Amino acid sequence: MTDTAPSAIPISGQVALPDGRVELTPGSPPPSGPYANEDLLPVPVAKRTWTTYNFSALWVGMAHNTASWTLASGLIAVGMDWKQAVFTIALANLIVLVPMLLTGHAGPKYGIPFPVFARASFGVRGANLPAVVRALVACGWFGIQTWIGGEAIFFLAGKLIGSGWSDTGKIGGYPWTMWLSFALFWVLQVAIIYRGMETIRRFENWAAPFVLVGAFVMLVWMSNKAGGLGPLFDQPSKLGWGGGFWKIFWPSLMGMIGFWSTLSLNIPDFTRYGKSQRAQTWGQALGLPTTMTLFAFLSVLVTSGSQAVYGQPVWDPVQLAAKTDSVVGLLYALVTVLVATLSVNIAANLVSPAFDFSNIAPRRISFRTGALVTCVLGVLIFPWKLYSDPQGYIFTWLGLVGGLLGTVAGILVADYWILRRTRLDLTDLYRTGGRYWYDGGWNWRAVVAFLAGGILAIGGASFKPLIDGRPVPALSSLADYGWAVGLGTSLVLYLGLTLLVRPKEV
Repeated sequence: MTDTAPSAIPISGQVALPDGRVELTPGSPPPSGPYANEDLLPVPVAKRTWTTYNFSALWVGMAHNTASWTLASGLIAVGMDWKQAVFTIALANLIVLVPMLLTGHAGPKYGIPFPVFARASFGVRGANLPAVVRALVACGWFGIQTWIGGEAIFFLAGKLIGSGWSDTGKIGGYPWTMWLSFALFWVLQVAIIYRGMETIRRFENWAAPFVLVGAFVMLVWMSNKAGGLGPLFDQPSKLGWGGGFWKIFWPSLMGMIGFWSTLSLNIPDFTRYGKSQRAQTWGQALGLPTTMTLFAFLSVLVTSGSQAVYGQPVWDPVQLAAKTDSVVGLLYALVTVLVATLSVNIAANLVSPAFDFSNIAPRRISFRTGALVTCVLGVLIFPWKLYSDPQGYIFTWLGLVGGLLGTVAGILVADYWILRRTRLDLTDLYRTGGRYWYDGGWNWRAVVAFLAGGILAIGGASFKPLIDGRPVPALSSLADYGWAVGLGTSLVLYLGLTLLVRPKEV
């Protein structure tokens, strides 16, 4: 009896419904002990209620945000035209949708969050490795989005109050009122996350269409400013379609994939509430690539228009909105930015690390405590520095994130789909000494695959502006393909190690 032959392992303590969903046997005591708490236990089938619309709305709310806007506008800022930028982003989101659907499958089937799902491949204790890595990435994203939201509050208040708010003494290069705005937005998010997942679902349902309308309003404003849509389409590429473009295209593509590589791992945190596999599959397929491409199209047109009007591209929508002379228009634009930022930050960057940190010590760290830890760490990573430069933002931050997390995705897909054929034992995911305990709670095969894939993916990458140079210069030729290299290497290596050195019988 081996862990790689699930069909030979009898599984008790759980029941399978005709539609394929699995839950703990009704009436039986739920798993307990040091690796279980209420937030990490499987969601009962009766509470898996999210529909296709809920998942689509979730993605619309997450995709239509300021950071997504700056992805596309940032590509304009580094020399692409609107066709090249939209093509890059559309392709990236079609690619990342594949691991998103593959890892998302475990959510509606078993009702488990990402850190518990990762226990099957990394071990009950070892799952903390990918969970903490993913959580720290989310902390960085949370900080960046919170800075964007604080910036919107700062400009909004400045228009209402005047120079007494904007022209104040500076601390660390920014007015102290900017720091106050940052703190206010931070507190607002903490208050919402404490209301729980149902509040988040309702918020996403109405935030999604509101933000989309706001993006079209900004497009109309910029086209009027530029004298029609013509100038928005006419801004030429500084790269052409030759070697200059392709040199930028590959790291840009990996960066765009890296933007959602975090969600491709922890999407079970949301799909665990899915009513069916159809709901999560169609909801994500309709919600992610379509809305990201549409939003990219809107943002590159507006950024191209800003280049025509102001002589240089304004890639930050908050800075661009501040240039309007209409107080009403500015208020609407900045409120839209606030809603959009709240939408993505709570869903993508607070929910998941809250589960991840809870997984470290389930008895001591609840979902809410994990969310608070995320909020604190999100400030300590100095998000204002990460966000200040589009070159570093796209190629360094997103590229490194994508390369590292691609390795985890490769291991999860290999273990769940190829080795286990999607068959898991719910009780053993929470138990010491079960089939997912491996060696002291760690599956060394997954750890080796993660480290090897990570080194190949990001070892040769440039870490500027974080540090000078490349850690492993000999790997520099792989740097532009970090996500793909990490995913492919870890998938193949994990499969090879597991087949060569099978886990102990349990």
